[in-house]
Amino acid sequence: MAIKFQYNKTSLQQIEKQLKVRQRTLPIIKNKESALRMEVKKCKEDVRRLEAQLEEQIQAYEYMFALWNEFDASLIGVRDVHLDVKKIAGVRVPVLGDVDFDVKPFSLFGAPKWYYDGINLLQGLAKTALASEFMEAKLGLLEHARKKTTQKVNLFEKVQIPGYQDAVRKIKRFMEDEENLSKSSQKILKTLLEKRAEAEQPAEASNEMEEEL
Repeated sequence: MAIKFQYNKTSLQQIEKQLKVRQRTLPIIKNKESALRMEVKKCKEDVRRLEAQLEEQIQAYEYMFALWNEFDASLIGVRDVHLDVKKIAGVRVPVLGDVDFDVKPFSLFGAPKWYYDGINLLQGLAKTALASEFMEAKLGLLEHARKKTTQKVNLFEKVQIPGYQDAVRKIKRFMEDEENLSKSSQKILKTLLEKRAEAEQPAEASNEMEEEL
């Protein structure tokens, strides 16, 4: 990244100000990146746990597979899913709340005895599936934020801060060289004036002697 600047004091002050802002901000961004990395790792573990839980639930219900053909699927449906939003390391992520089901009444005497258990099983499956989907969405948001934060850390640490530091060095070196050149010029000019003054003194003395004669 090319830092635009001019070789003067005003530009130096602006560059130093930008440098200080980034140097103060970098530790904050690094802390955020670290926190996001931990949350992403935790979220991935939760995703794997929910996927395994869902698979276990499905396998546990296989013994009833032959009976599902008799089940009336219209008896149960999802009525509402309660959502919430939580901030994690500055990132807004969805949080699954309660899941409301619509369960139609059915005859306990006319329906198979396992209907009641079947409804409970389906509710459990639905909740786990929804939780898994929400966790996937949460992981996607956190991973995206983590990548963006890592990019910003790298931009500050590897590009902008070194760039501003280099610009400060160049401006200071130029101003020092300019100051040294100015001092050298003044010294040379002073020496020339002193030599001229010394050369003029004998001439003035000679003129005074001629006037006296």
